[in-house]
Amino acid sequence: MPRITTLGRVMVPVSDQDAAIAWYTETLGFSVAADVPFDDGERWVEVAPPGGGPTLALVPPRGAYETGRMTGISLESSDARADHAELKEKGVDVDEPMGGDGTVPLLFFFRDGDGNHLMLVQAAR
Repeated sequence: MPRITTLGRVMVPVSDQDAAIAWYTETLGFSVAADVPFDDGERWVEVAPPGGGPTLALVPPRGAYETGRMTGISLESSDARADHAELKEKGVDVDEPMGGDGTVPLLFFFRDGDGNHLMLVQAAR
């Protein structure tokens, strides 16, 4: 069996790494976990959510990694309604919340600066 211990990072395609760093840090409150040059002018960039956990690797679009796609990333919040209002106020492209009726947690989808879809879910209490 492989010796896999944890989920480390998820790659998110972005058209401009500097703009994406600004969006994820200023809009979502993430921090830069890595920004390392390699190869011929390339960079490996990762941002981390405030509560820790796996990072998002902000990678240039290549092949299957194109911008503006459903990422499958689900972020968790202690107050999804407040976050929805704050993101909407900041001009983020957010969908209306759904769920929250007891069987399905409150959640909504939103898009980053490149149109990549992310989901925010109310954490279980």
